[in-house]
Amino acid sequence: MKAALSATEWMGIISMKNSNFGYLMGEGIRSIFQHGFMSFAAVCVTVACLLIIGSFSLILYNVNIMVSDMEKENEIMVYIDESYDEAEAKSVGSRINMIENVEKATFITKESALQNFIANQGEGSAFEGLSASTFRHRFVVTLQDNSMMHDTVERIRQITGVVNISANNELAEGFTTIQNVLRIATIAIIALLLVVSLLIISNTVKLAMYDRRDEIAIMKMVGATNGFIRLPFIVQGFLLGITGAAAAFFIEWGLYDALTRKIASMDSMQLFSFVPFMNVLWPMVAVFAAAGLFVGVFGSLSSIRKFLEV
Repeated sequence: MKAALSATEWMGIISMKNSNFGYLMGEGIRSIFQHGFMSFAAVCVTVACLLIIGSFSLILYNVNIMVSDMEKENEIMVYIDESYDEAEAKSVGSRINMIENVEKATFITKESALQNFIANQGEGSAFEGLSASTFRHRFVVTLQDNSMMHDTVERIRQITGVVNISANNELAEGFTTIQNVLRIATIAIIALLLVVSLLIISNTVKLAMYDRRDEIAIMKMVGATNGFIRLPFIVQGFLLGITGAAAAFFIEWGLYDALTRKIASMDSMQLFSFVPFMNVLWPMVAVFAAAGLFVGVFGSLSSIRKFLEV
């Protein structure tokens, strides 16, 4: 049986591994400066691509919030049979609230409906003496998902006691279309820009490997493993990707804050409200870090394989 390694032997192995790791890291960093222009170009392209990706992601996030807020204002008005008294009308509301897509059904009495009508007209004196019996009890219904408005309206219509429904299906469909178009456009643009970043970093690593092709061939012939040869170039791609991601993140943060402050100060833009960057800080950190890691490491790996075939 083979004897256990001594403490001195273990220290020697650890020292050798640390030395190899330091060497491989140093080689990866050296490759960046050896091809400074291409490395700088790779970082700049990565920054530009991630800025566009981050901007579209933030736009989509804010638009989704604004559309969701507008959807909540796209209410359904449900009118109850005029022969129903208040208690009977409220019982209809309990059945409306049981429908799956209904978020809330708010009851409005005939008297409240009359008061709202007069208030909206602005000339209250013109409607003095108007009886509340002219109006019906009603419910203002908000939905969880406005894309299902048509089906939900049909289910409400089947409830006994409901005589009429006022719903703006076209507006709901418009909101859904806007969200779908923005979602598809954002996914397509993000995918395209990730590919561009991958190609740029891949070409930068290829250039470094091409310059060292003879050295790589010699290392292969003397028994160096593929992992030993590959690591410096992975380090190079990783550092390029992470550097680009970090720069893009802080630029995005500054531009977003400046833009939101500018919009908030413009009276004509009060319709648009953007969430503070701090509300999305950690998700954006995760997105930029993951994107930088992806384009850096996979950009390197995609360019290494053929150079290892000796």
